[in-house]
Amino acid sequence: MKATNETEKIISEQLSALNKIGTAENLEEWRVNTLGRQGVITSILKSISSLPAEERKAAGSAANQGKIRLQDAFGIKQKQLLANDSSNSNDSLDISLPGRPTTGGKLHIITQTIREISSVFVSLGFQIEEGPEVEWGKYNFDMLNIPQDHPARDMWDTLWVEKDEHTNSEPLLLRTHTSPMQARIMEASSPPIRVIIPGKCYRYEATDATHEWQLTQIEGLAVDADISFADLKGTLYEFAKRIFGRDRQVRFRCDYFPFVEPGVDMSIDCFKCSGKGCSICSHTGWIEILGAGMVHPNVFKGVNYDPDKYKGFAFGMGVERIAMLKYEIDDIRNFYANDLRFLSQF
Repeated sequence: MKATNETEKIISEQLSALNKIGTAENLEEWRVNTLGRQGVITSILKSISSLPAEERKAAGSAANQGKIRLQDAFGIKQKQLLANDSSNSNDSLDISLPGRPTTGGKLHIITQTIREISSVFVSLGFQIEEGPEVEWGKYNFDMLNIPQDHPARDMWDTLWVEKDEHTNSEPLLLRTHTSPMQARIMEASSPPIRVIIPGKCYRYEATDATHEWQLTQIEGLAVDADISFADLKGTLYEFAKRIFGRDRQVRFRCDYFPFVEPGVDMSIDCFKCSGKGCSICSHTGWIEILGAGMVHPNVFKGVNYDPDKYKGFAFGMGVERIAMLKYEIDDIRNFYANDLRFLSQF
């Protein structure tokens, strides 16, 4: 009984010492001295063989139970120190410093440009609409005053969609411009109309620094009873000033588009040379940014609008071109090369 009492006394002393420990270093020292190969518990277990036979069983049981109690207490203490002891943290950590910012993604430069352009026209009273990228031929061409035999069809290098040979429906294509939505919107609604239509377009052409087979356009359409060419000029003038700066000069020149009459192209003075002439503007002093015009009467007739009652204007711009001009980017292919060194600049 003497050995058993002595063992219980030692266990109590070790538990008391464990409760007073406050650091991980002291805890490890306690573990080695108490539960290690040369520790107190090991010494007790080894001494049992030297006891009288009638005391060995009780002494062994007390020693093993005491060892389990010490191991359990050690585990609990270790968890407490891991949670609360500052010595477990990195010594180089300065908790007074602000946290590191998390790295997040960002919008693609083309998406940013679409949103910037859209915000300008929304503030001018336009709504945003979207349309299908796979389009019927009648909307992409016919209803825009471009019939089958019209030479203007050569202006667009079209990607046609292959159909089942047993299907007799009209031709399908990847839209070459966002202008088909002019006809779709007027066909489905009545004036007044003020909308812009951003979206992808596709053309079968070789890629180079200024051409891509996939491009992004923003179409605009305004129709009402008293719209004039002055409204077109004022709207686009304000757009150019907000996107490129109030000091930019704007120029309109006659141009041809089958679905408008008269048609114009709109240019701004070169941001590099301020109109003096340089390599960027081909020494003209001007850079074209979009095409526009008054909606052709034949387009109104195709959607059952009375061209004598209603007038309207339309415009279309390439988003990539706007971004290239605004940020002085010299190769359109950079937008879709997925090079983070380029994309992270915006």
